[in-house]
Amino acid sequence: MTEFPQTRLRRFRRTEALRRMVRETRLAVDDLVYPLFVIHGRGVKNEIPSMPGVFQFSADKLSKEVEEIAGLGIPAVLLFGIPDAKDELGSSGYDPRGVVQRAIKAIKKAVPDLVVITDVCLCEYTSHGHCGVVANGEIDNDRTLPLLAKMALSHAEAGGDIVAPSDMMDGRVKAIRQTLDGSGFTQTPILSYAAKYASAFYGPFREAAESAPQFGDRRSHQMDPPNVREALREIEQDIAEGADMVMVKPALAYLDVIRSARDSFNHPLAAYNVSGEYAMVKSAAERGWIDEERVTLEILTSIKRAGADLIITYHAKDAARWLSE
Repeated sequence: MTEFPQTRLRRFRRTEALRRMVRETRLAVDDLVYPLFVIHGRGVKNEIPSMPGVFQFSADKLSKEVEEIAGLGIPAVLLFGIPDAKDELGSSGYDPRGVVQRAIKAIKKAVPDLVVITDVCLCEYTSHGHCGVVANGEIDNDRTLPLLAKMALSHAEAGGDIVAPSDMMDGRVKAIRQTLDGSGFTQTPILSYAAKYASAFYGPFREAAESAPQFGDRRSHQMDPPNVREALREIEQDIAEGADMVMVKPALAYLDVIRSARDSFNHPLAAYNVSGEYAMVKSAAERGWIDEERVTLEILTSIKRAGADLIITYHAKDAARWLSE
């Protein structure tokens, strides 16, 4: 009779205290970034139907929200803007009096130490809903770059801490770095959406940001979902152009990309747990099909385990409360 192995891996699973002692991946509130949608007007707080618990706020309604976020220990927010006017060049996106620029000042007045990351892309500000200048039915990469740089600079001038280009134009990181440095903002980091995929998981976000394209789609510039090696080339290129931190988006369906990025690069790595991923959990939880707390923390832990240093997630406030219990 074969002797039973002396090694029993279950020994450290017997109690919660033992499990905590040998836990390999630890999710913390410091890992989380909470996205915020800011809209023009006053006294506005609109819940987004496809994203329960997530709202559009006017700048004057932000103070209470960011005080709550900071009180939960969440270190940073990521700002998206919904302007009152759109045009073909997205000019309200780089207006010094624009919706994001006003929101940055309101947040810094209410909670000066909260890190403000700003999304840099034209899609929310253009009348056609695309991420750059459209010429002959296509996005003109090189004509878009100076506008993105202008937007990033306006965010830094308003007091933003980190600029995050999400447009996926080639060369945008270099253009933004040169503009920031040339204007004295050498200390402003760039968080590049380096591997942003053309994903079906963005649906609820486009409702929240009112940024759905008026024609076509974004597959000409966002990455093709089957590709991993290409993502590593994108990340390498953005780092070479001056990115201080890089991002993989979405997160849950791209854990292998996060792991490949972590194994290949030493830069800080963010992952975006996007709107569709959030909405699926919320809708299933509302129907009683899943345990929302356990599923959410399991998902966020998986993203951290895959190699992400920061997780941008609409679950951040709930997760912060659960982690503090």
